[in-house]
Amino acid sequence: MITVTSPLLPNLDEFYDMLKDIWESKWITNNGSFHKQLEQELASYLKVPYISLFTNGTLPLLTALQAMRITGEVITTPYSFVATTHSLWWNGCKPVFVDVDPQTGNLDPDRIEAAITPKTTAIMPVHVYGKPCDTKRIQEIADRYGLKVIYDAAHAFGVEINGTSVLNAGDMSTLSFHATKVYNTIEGGAMIMKDEETKRRIDDLKNFGFHGETTVVAPGINSKMDEVRSAYGLLNLKQVDSAIAARKNVAKRYYDELKNVRGISFFPYLKDTFESDHLRYNYAYMPMFIDAEKYGLTRDELYLKMKESNVLGRRYFYPLISEFNTYKGCPGSEKSNLPVAHKMAESVICLPMHHALSQEDMDRILELIVK
Repeated sequence: MITVTSPLLPNLDEFYDMLKDIWESKWITNNGSFHKQLEQELASYLKVPYISLFTNGTLPLLTALQAMRITGEVITTPYSFVATTHSLWWNGCKPVFVDVDPQTGNLDPDRIEAAITPKTTAIMPVHVYGKPCDTKRIQEIADRYGLKVIYDAAHAFGVEINGTSVLNAGDMSTLSFHATKVYNTIEGGAMIMKDEETKRRIDDLKNFGFHGETTVVAPGINSKMDEVRSAYGLLNLKQVDSAIAARKNVAKRYYDELKNVRGISFFPYLKDTFESDHLRYNYAYMPMFIDAEKYGLTRDELYLKMKESNVLGRRYFYPLISEFNTYKGCPGSEKSNLPVAHKMAESVICLPMHHALSQEDMDRILELIVK
């Protein structure tokens, strides 16, 4: 079976040595030495001023909204994993859906202003598939209306524009370190913030709201990363660059061999990433779009054909978040308001994409698609 992704795993002997250190110290959670080291090394690697580690990628979204006291309506995308919008629901905020840019799959800045009401307090865009949003235009709109911007950057680990991390955009950004991501700590996540005071507040909130031993400054939550996953993350950080390089080679072969197949298309930016001197991309996903009339099979027919041959693509992101019962009826959820997002959701397949794909694996995958 060829799966859509495969986790980046650290060297087992090195990991065992670090586990022995943890066992000897008997300090397995609560801001231990590996946790502190991972925060420092990630901040340096990602070129961000401050970072706070979490036990998964959803909790930093929840906590960012809490920390910034976001209420009312939040403009967001329907084309994402449902955790994006769940974080709003859990904070009592109302999602307002806006259509996406057909060139990137990201929130379309041209449609944001029309969705702003007196109840709007924030914008929550997603760097879909790791492609940076139009952060400049989104910030201009936010500044004009006095809105906060929280980026769901779950896909954007290591992504840079002109040497600057995309994670520095907006008021805060959040990351996922789930096993399926480019960089993982098994489960895990992080929040990026711009100043030390905000980091202290976030670190308090993720530890039940405690500041010091006896003072609770806010109704916090328990979402701290433990020492075992911190050690795992330190080891994976050593090899993530080589994993991204391997992913790039996989993406290049897919693109070269499928770009001229009738009825198959990719985002236009993909070609540019192979030779770009301004965008550092991470090849987190390999989205391919099917025009059934030209290709001869529907997206779902190809998806099932692949599945029957033990090649597991994924229909990321189908159905749209706005189609789930929980969010039907939210502002902007009507299909007529989201034509681009619906077209993408109904035509996308994310092909197997990871550092460990062999040439034989790719031969199998490509043969299924091209025939």
